[in-house]
Amino acid sequence: MVNTSFTRDVQFPPLPIEEWEDTKNTLHLFMQIVGKIKLALFPKMNHWWHVAYYVSVCGLTTGPIPYEDLAFEMEFNFRDAGHILRIETSEGDVKTVPLKGLSVAGFYERVFSSLNEVGINAGIRPVPYDIPWVSTEPFTADYQHASYEEESVNRFWRILVQVYSIFQVFRGWFIGKSSPVHFFWHHADLALNLFSGRPAPVREGAHSVERETFSHEIISFGFRAGDQNVRAPAFFAYMYPQPPGLMNERLSPEEAYWNHQAGLAMLMYDDVRYSDSPEKAVLDFLESVYQAGVKKANWNIEAFRLPSPEEQPVEQPEKPKEYSDILEKLERPDD
Repeated sequence: MVNTSFTRDVQFPPLPIEEWEDTKNTLHLFMQIVGKIKLALFPKMNHWWHVAYYVSVCGLTTGPIPYEDLAFEMEFNFRDAGHILRIETSEGDVKTVPLKGLSVAGFYERVFSSLNEVGINAGIRPVPYDIPWVSTEPFTADYQHASYEEESVNRFWRILVQVYSIFQVFRGWFIGKSSPVHFFWHHADLALNLFSGRPAPVREGAHSVERETFSHEIISFGFRAGDQNVRAPAFFAYMYPQPPGLMNERLSPEEAYWNHQAGLAMLMYDDVRYSDSPEKAVLDFLESVYQAGVKKANWNIEAFRLPSPEEQPVEQPEKPKEYSDILEKLERPDD
């Protein structure tokens, strides 16, 4: 449950991209290396869900990856001093790789040597995927990216924890097909996708990744810490295929807007963190995009709506008043 008695700078800390961009780029490349290992070994799933990370209590994790007669997990620890990548197998073998003090090439070598030491062999294409503004240098030759400042990474993770919790609340309002709340290492964004169940037309010129990602009608919601185009952390959302008139619909809260050039609904993170209730601001944004999308694309909104307790009465244990107050704040607004 989202904690509404937050201390703004602890749970929604500032994260100016200019203060940690070198660290951010190094971390992004580290995450691509580990993400590609999961891509190589995890059984394929629809919409590339098998490649993603999940927010954990100390950072980001691959979750258990099947490998021959065991499983192993790779988890970035951004919580404790001395950030590490922890590799652990179901047999109890543990290896750690420090994140500070290593270049991308050094991190690559340490990760694969650690995997080999616990009997795991994985082959990846050792080049960054589709992030030319960060690097095109092969991982094994990249000694340039070596910046790593723990405080900024810890702030980034603390934001992800809060956004993850809010996205989970929103996901619970929708009973149709939805993705997990997961973190994609391609463009380093936390994402949640909702589906109508109807196939989507293939975009002309789409490559294999796009064809799988957008095989069905989708409303996608995300958070990103800033990039080469948007120079600040932001929430965003889009719909594929985009129905006519979508970007004429009103968004909430009032700070949210349509980026017509990018085809995105956007809400800047700093507007959220300075609002009276960051959780409510984000939920209002997600809900306003959802309502606009289902209206313009003629989704069956009633079929996807989570019934209220009154519509499905279930005997519930008595909750403390503080708990009831939190639930009331996070209930979905009436359609």
